[in-house]
This record gives sequence, structure tokens and C-alpha cells, in this order.
Amino acid sequence: MAKKPNSGALRVKLHFQVRPLVDDGMGNEQSGPWETVFTDFAELIPLRGGEPVMAARLTGIQPYIMRVRSHAASREVTPSWRALDARNPKRVLNIRSVSDPDQTNAWLEMVADDGVAT
Repeated sequence: MAKKPNSGALRVKLHFQVRPLVDDGMGNEQSGPWETVFTDFAELIPLRGGEPVMAARLTGIQPYIMRVRSHAASREVTPSWRALDARNPKRVLNIRSVSDPDQTNAWLEMVADDGVAT
């Protein structure tokens, strides 16, 4: 059985960022620079085992499950976002998927990769 979420495990401070669409001056929209939408604490659970996970780790990619509290801002996160470690700006987590695992809207779990170009 999976470990129940608790707020004491939220030890990593993350900036959740998105690239908004901006006009390039010629009438075209393109992705702008990353902008922080909100900052929140999260629990990072490294994934282990499984052939795809082991193969990813051999290429320098560490997959994680990021667990955050569900609130209005966190429910807006999509796979086009990224999370930036507030204490180590060189650590960038590329968000792959977002889910509400127990369907109670209390916690969100995001699959994210560390070591991937965003």
C-alpha cells in the first residue's frame, strides 16, 4: 500500500514556471521566457526499478513523483510547465504528467524528470 501524503514531507521549495505566448512583432506568437507563476513546497519521491526507469537513469535522467497540495494555482499546472528548485536554480524538473491519485482533490502528483532539457 502506498504511503499516505502528509505535510511534513513537503521539504523542497519549488518555483512553478510556464512560458507564455508572446507576439514577435510580426503578428506571430512564440514562446516567451520562463515566468514563475507560483512557489510551493513539494515532496520529491525518486522512482526506482522498472526497465524504463533504469534506462532513463543510465542516460543521466532521474524521474521523480512530485507531490504538492492541491489549490487553485497548482491545479493549473500542465506538462508544458516546469519546476525550478528555489534553493538550487540549476536543478530543473520537467513536468511530464499531473494527476489527482485519490480523487479527493487534496493532493496532486506530478511525474517529472530531472536532467532533461525543457
